[in-house]
Amino acid sequence: MADNDKKENGSDSASSTNSQRKKDNAADKKQTSTSSSSSAPASPASEPKGKTTAAASSPSRTDKSASKQRTAKPATKPASTGGLWFVLILTLLLTLALAGAGYWYYMQRDSNNQALTDAQTQQSERIEAMNQQNRELQQQLAELGQARQSLNQAISELQDKTQTLQQQNQQALAQLDNMEGKRPSDWLLAEADYLVRMAGRKVWLEKDIKTAIMLLSNADERLSELADPSVLPVRERIAKDIQMLRQLNPVSRTSVALAISGMLSQVETLPLDTFEQPADGSNEEDLSESVDDWQANLKRVWRNIVDDFISVTRTETAVEPVMSRQEQWLNREQLKLQMMQAQSAAIGGNKTLYDQSLQNAMDILVKKYDMDAAPVQQYLEALQNLVETDISQNLPESLDSAEPLRRLLDKRVDDAFGQGARAL
Repeated sequence: MADNDKKENGSDSASSTNSQRKKDNAADKKQTSTSSSSSAPASPASEPKGKTTAAASSPSRTDKSASKQRTAKPATKPASTGGLWFVLILTLLLTLALAGAGYWYYMQRDSNNQALTDAQTQQSERIEAMNQQNRELQQQLAELGQARQSLNQAISELQDKTQTLQQQNQQALAQLDNMEGKRPSDWLLAEADYLVRMAGRKVWLEKDIKTAIMLLSNADERLSELADPSVLPVRERIAKDIQMLRQLNPVSRTSVALAISGMLSQVETLPLDTFEQPADGSNEEDLSESVDDWQANLKRVWRNIVDDFISVTRTETAVEPVMSRQEQWLNREQLKLQMMQAQSAAIGGNKTLYDQSLQNAMDILVKKYDMDAAPVQQYLEALQNLVETDISQNLPESLDSAEPLRRLLDKRVDDAFGQGARAL
């Protein structure tokens, strides 16, 4: 486009130059015509015939005016050349200005086009992002719609269940209102059944006989408060169960295990049967300070010197090696092991393992420990008491009063509330 503008500007300048030249030529022709018209009255046709002198002198005037025109015409050429240069320079400046304006317009339009393209690209990206968000929102709306539908379905199901429960509740209330032979004391029967079942758990799970007997006694008291002859067979069976449990071994295995645990902590303090250097029983006689006893003093000194060189000790017992520190530790650990086995057997009710472990502990105590020490003797007496303790218990497989009491309670409930009471 700039090249086209330059070409148009060049053609405009050329045409302006040609028009200027034509104007200059027209001015020259006009000046020539003016000079010729000014000399025309002096022609012979216009003057009278009598003036011959003027007619004779007219050629000379015409020649003079022509020579003046010739001399005046070269004088106007420098002026027309300067104007031409001025016009050319002005045209060139205008051309350059037009070219710069065209270039600036072209660059401005190019930058505007680039900015417009970038803006269109950004707008397209924004539109695409908005479309993506719109699709995501539509998907979320669809999911929400499905969730709402599921929620409505769940709500309808819950309403149906609530309505059903309300109907059942109304039926139960109606049965309670219309119930005949209502006896609030029957709750004592349910409490007695609970106490009997708890007594069975104490017997079989915790091996706690005393607590089981106490629970059965409480159950019998609850049944006695009913003042109902129909519960007498159940009370009789409860009495048999109490008597049977009282005949069992009342020894608490937990108490035996705790006693053995206390004895385990005393093993480290028991003295072992180790070698001890005997004390020197020789009584050295003091020397006399009297000068007269010099002979006796000399004998005593000689005897002391000889006794230090030679020492003879007589023993009639068998010689045993000295017990090392490792052997001492091993003997204590063996005694601890036997005591821990006895403790585990007492908790599990294993009478055979219990007696065997205590007997092994007594053997280790007699062989490896100092039996003359009082702590060892007391420890041995405690082991003897544990051996004499009977930890065996023949527990019953079930309580005779549990099943009849449960049947009686079910019968009372069925009679009072109907067959659907247990389903509720």
